[in-house]
Amino acid sequence: MKFNVFRKAKQAIKNYEGAEAFALNERTELYSAVVTTSLSDKFYESTDKRMDRIRGLILKNDPAFVAKLAVYARTKMNLRSVPLVLAVELAKTQSGNSVVSKAVKGVVKRADEITELLAYYQLANERTATKKLNKLSKQIQHGLAEAFNSFDAYQFAKYDRAGEIKLKDALFIVHPKAANDAQQAIFDKIAQNTLDVPYTWETELSALGQKPFENEKAKAAAFRAKWEELITSGKLGYMALLRNLRNIIEAGVSMEVMDVLCTYLANRDAVTRSKQLPFRFLAAYREVKVLTSGAVPMVLDALEAAVGQSAANIRGFGKGTSVLIACDVSGSMQKPVSAKSKILNYDIGLMLAMLLQSRCDNVQTGMFGDTWKIINVSRKNILANVQEFYKREGEVGYATNGYLVLKDLINRGKVVDKVMMFTDCQLWNNNIVDRVTDNSITSLWKQYKRIAPGAKLYMFDLAGYGNTPIDVRNDGVYLIAGWSDKIFDVLASIEEGQQALAEIEKVEL
Repeated sequence: MKFNVFRKAKQAIKNYEGAEAFALNERTELYSAVVTTSLSDKFYESTDKRMDRIRGLILKNDPAFVAKLAVYARTKMNLRSVPLVLAVELAKTQSGNSVVSKAVKGVVKRADEITELLAYYQLANERTATKKLNKLSKQIQHGLAEAFNSFDAYQFAKYDRAGEIKLKDALFIVHPKAANDAQQAIFDKIAQNTLDVPYTWETELSALGQKPFENEKAKAAAFRAKWEELITSGKLGYMALLRNLRNIIEAGVSMEVMDVLCTYLANRDAVTRSKQLPFRFLAAYREVKVLTSGAVPMVLDALEAAVGQSAANIRGFGKGTSVLIACDVSGSMQKPVSAKSKILNYDIGLMLAMLLQSRCDNVQTGMFGDTWKIINVSRKNILANVQEFYKREGEVGYATNGYLVLKDLINRGKVVDKVMMFTDCQLWNNNIVDRVTDNSITSLWKQYKRIAPGAKLYMFDLAGYGNTPIDVRNDGVYLIAGWSDKIFDVLASIEEGQQALAEIEKVEL
């Protein structure tokens, strides 16, 4: 199957390393940029530049596609901020139709996203004060009105937080029409600031922190008891549990309660409902691994089980399909995904690669920088495998010599069915000797196809800079982008002969 995701190459294009590259067409570039952005600076590209590029691409794309992409990014890729941005930016170009309101309805899945969307609307339209939002886009207003009708009193109260735009402000700006008397009563409470304080684990711990204690020992005992109550009662949500594992272990909760915690953490249904991005498990794993508690091994096992559950739906490849997975560990990949995160693009690549490896029977995995090296690890223990690669990345250096993956296959005469590269796509050749001959990805892939005519090359784009090191229009080369395990649904679509954007086209507005 061939599909065109590139502009016609009428002029030479260079990537950020100055190497030959190929520009994506407007639709694929927008998709790639959106599903790999956290609205924080990238290694090669600042947030402002990224946003300018996304705005320009919105203008060049069909409004319905932009709306579907926004909903896809929110509901499938589990991203929160950038879908709101797409909806607001789309409203600048569209009026008199329902595509914007449908996009807004599709991306606002939490009550606080109403105020977050309005905050970005204010920023994007250069409004300097909340009162100046009285001239809200009609389509934005309609979409938010529907959103107001989809939340209950608890959800409003839980997310009624301090900010430049509060929930009360949003109510007066949007003017939603209540569906019934009960809903009108909720709207009245929002307007009067009389929503009941909701029960949340945060409020429970906050209230406990305000109480006086005789000494630190008594305070520690109280917090230990509170954590045990929150866990055994089921009041602590999955994300909250994942993010507080270190606090819980350090609080010294009993082993009986830790059993309850680990059972929930590894539960298939709980993992599915939580919709956690894969690297969230890696972040929790690293926080726990450094602790000295005797509960650490069982928690690490539970996290491995949880990740295993998240990988279970990936349609892997059996013994009849040989796979080579290559992870980019170059310097540009070692950039945090957001200002507050300890997770790097490099970590995401390793995490996704290990998830995929766990589902393949005939597979070899390695990493490339200045050199290329195959590292054999078990298909089990996904998180431990990521850590193993993480510890050894210095063994290959920090350049971006992805071409060595293909050169090695050619030199060994090794035939594989699928070559999968997890990278930011900013590849080049820093080897002076190899530059004497044409060792570009394009040239080497053509050589390899003579050895393995049926082979396919998958570029997993983890940064979305808008170009790739090889033309993916033909010769069995494909582009997949994103940080979520949902990228493997895209992989499955390609295997079934569909376009890489087929998953987005399935979205109903």
